[in-house]
Amino acid sequence: MSRLGAVRTASGGTLRHTVQAVVIAVVLLISTASATLGLALIAASNGPFNHAFAAQHGADIAVSVNSARATSAELAATRTLRGVTAAAGPFAEATVQAQSGGQPFGFGQLTLAGRAAPGGPVDDIVLSAGHWPDGKGQVVLDTGPQGVGTAGGMVPTGTVLSVTGVPGTPTLTVVGLANSVTSTADGWVTPSEIAALQAPGTPGVEQMLYDFASAGGYAQIRDDVAAVSRALPAGAVAGAGSWLTAQGQEEANGAIMEPFVLAFALIGLVMAVLIVANVVSGAVVAGYHRIGVLKSIGLTPAQVVAVYLGRIGWPALAGCLAGVAAGNVLAIPVLQDSARAYGVGSQHVPLWASVVAPAGMLALTLLAALGPALRAGRLSAAEAIAAGRAPRTGRGYAAHRLAARLNLPRPVGLGLAAPFARPARTLVTLAAIAFGATAVIFAFGLSSSLNRAAEATSLSATVPVQVQQFGPGPVSVAIGQNGPAGPTAAQDAAVTAALRGQPGTLHEVAVYGSSVKVLGITQRVDAEAFGGDAAWTGYGLIAGRWSDAPGDVEVNTSFLDASGLSIGDTTTVNTGTRQVTVRIVGEVFRPSQDPHIFGSTRTLPGIASGQNLEQWDVGLRPGTSVAAYDQAVNSALGSQNPWAATPAQGGGNFYTLAIGLIGLLALMVAIAAGLGVLNTVLMTTRDRVHDLGVFKVLGMRPGQMLTMVTCWIVGPAVVAAVIAAPAAIALNKATLDAMASTAHTGVPASFTQVFPPARLALLSLAALAIAVAGALLPASWAARARPATALRAE
Repeated sequence: MSRLGAVRTASGGTLRHTVQAVVIAVVLLISTASATLGLALIAASNGPFNHAFAAQHGADIAVSVNSARATSAELAATRTLRGVTAAAGPFAEATVQAQSGGQPFGFGQLTLAGRAAPGGPVDDIVLSAGHWPDGKGQVVLDTGPQGVGTAGGMVPTGTVLSVTGVPGTPTLTVVGLANSVTSTADGWVTPSEIAALQAPGTPGVEQMLYDFASAGGYAQIRDDVAAVSRALPAGAVAGAGSWLTAQGQEEANGAIMEPFVLAFALIGLVMAVLIVANVVSGAVVAGYHRIGVLKSIGLTPAQVVAVYLGRIGWPALAGCLAGVAAGNVLAIPVLQDSARAYGVGSQHVPLWASVVAPAGMLALTLLAALGPALRAGRLSAAEAIAAGRAPRTGRGYAAHRLAARLNLPRPVGLGLAAPFARPARTLVTLAAIAFGATAVIFAFGLSSSLNRAAEATSLSATVPVQVQQFGPGPVSVAIGQNGPAGPTAAQDAAVTAALRGQPGTLHEVAVYGSSVKVLGITQRVDAEAFGGDAAWTGYGLIAGRWSDAPGDVEVNTSFLDASGLSIGDTTTVNTGTRQVTVRIVGEVFRPSQDPHIFGSTRTLPGIASGQNLEQWDVGLRPGTSVAAYDQAVNSALGSQNPWAATPAQGGGNFYTLAIGLIGLLALMVAIAAGLGVLNTVLMTTRDRVHDLGVFKVLGMRPGQMLTMVTCWIVGPAVVAAVIAAPAAIALNKATLDAMASTAHTGVPASFTQVFPPARLALLSLAALAIAVAGALLPASWAARARPATALRAE
């Protein structure tokens, strides 16, 4: 037969097996889309800050300058300083207190910069929603990981903010959301707006942004800031922030993301690879009969291989091309969430991912088909026909006899025994179901684990309300500038009285924060001291216990790593006023590369000062409304008290992104698994079409036929469920351990204990659901087919 004839034969085979071709195309579509999304996420997690910093021309240094002490000419002259490679500004600054709906907004104080446009030689700002301010009373908010645009959830455009402490109480309407990779401001307005936002009596401040040839470390940053300070009049530089601060913040937010992205993306890719290989191998085996017929009419072994690779390759190519397009569409919202979680402006699917994913999946498909096709090419025509149309003699008879002895309904017995006639195909089906069920169970477990981690990080489940300082009056407008005095002792006492006077208050505790020195740790240690019982706050305990007894402290994993100490050991802490010996009684879940220590104010004396008072954590009685409670407390405090009650913030962008992504990938794998089942049952139905016709002639009703065909897959599904449950548990623990290791923390046992027996048994039914869903279509065809049609189809 000529090559053209072989091509025509391959095309004809594809058209005559439409359902199988569609299955292959859809499985490849899902697998390629998953691969594209996975590769995009892997690329996004590989140094996202550095990529965004280069793309957005991030500022090495943001300098705040007292405009009364430096002229515009003097600021312009700093652009040509030795080592400066680019500069932008000056941009007028104002720090304001904003409210939305009568409540303190975001983090209270907002530093706003006046910029006419988002672009420039330094610090290109990326708009993610709305437009840049082009008129009076408009503001664009920052959406970085700590930006006010994402405080308590994404702030919608159109939100109206009232600026307090300024004559006329001006309002600002949020017209856009944007990101500065180096967080140079909390928001941006038009340059002419700044004057109306300046509190009376506060000096003007202008912001200059610089890039330097050498700014890779804190020592170089200090030298660069010193050079700018020397070029300006004494006292002109009020403060400076560096890109290293933003990078450290990004690493803290993004560190826990990388293992999850790598783990689940690779898991999805591996499962997709195996499912594709299983489906294609089954399709090759199903084609042996046709290949045998073609060989009998003169096709050479090489033409047989070419025919079958063509039959598999065309639907596979269509699926891969559609899959890479679908993967790019799916990646748009996921990468937008990823960019917010990492605190960068934007992320895109790299070109290489859109090439590697379809090319790799297509190559995998052809390789999976090549082995069986080569074997078919070597077989004689008679052997190929026999291999494709009938099981080996004797296979499955023992299973049928056993099913008959169990006194099962005949359709059920026939269905349960059928898989033993095709053990290789049954194993393929079992693997597909097991992978799909593992993905579903793993997705549920990892989502539950991350929800618990989010609650332990934010304490939102146990601390629904926090009282924080916002301040109603004018505030400092420059880094390093002395602002108004902090809250008075009377105002602090008023908070305690207001909380204790509310009937909904179940617990309340003051939280003080400072840094201390610990013997054996060279860096300073972040300390949190509680002014009362804090056991109820719900910090996740990795090991040990929580205790407020004098002399007992809890620490995070980084503290233990840095000090080399263990639970039960003692160490010496210098709080700045006293040196005390403390005993470590617990390891707390606090993901951070910086060491943290927690204790009572009795254990850490000297920290409980007014200037160190950070907030009050509040626990509510069951049934108490958070919104009503906040309103009652704020009414009791009055508008002049700088403290205000607000709902506790959630776990952050990372957890939202991760949990959503888990569900998406699990759904894709489960669909691919269901299609694998459909393909297998379809092949089995075709193999046994004569038997089905005979059964119908003998009186088997459509309902009995549907039951029998469905039962073909029930046995493998039950075995797959038994395999999937422990595999998902192990996978969940391994992924959490990898994430925790990167985030410099251990994992509390409660995070992994998300599979109680009853829940695990229920989740294991996912295997049966995937199997039945995949089998229903061919089973329905078999049930509806007339006996004559089934016998002619053979």
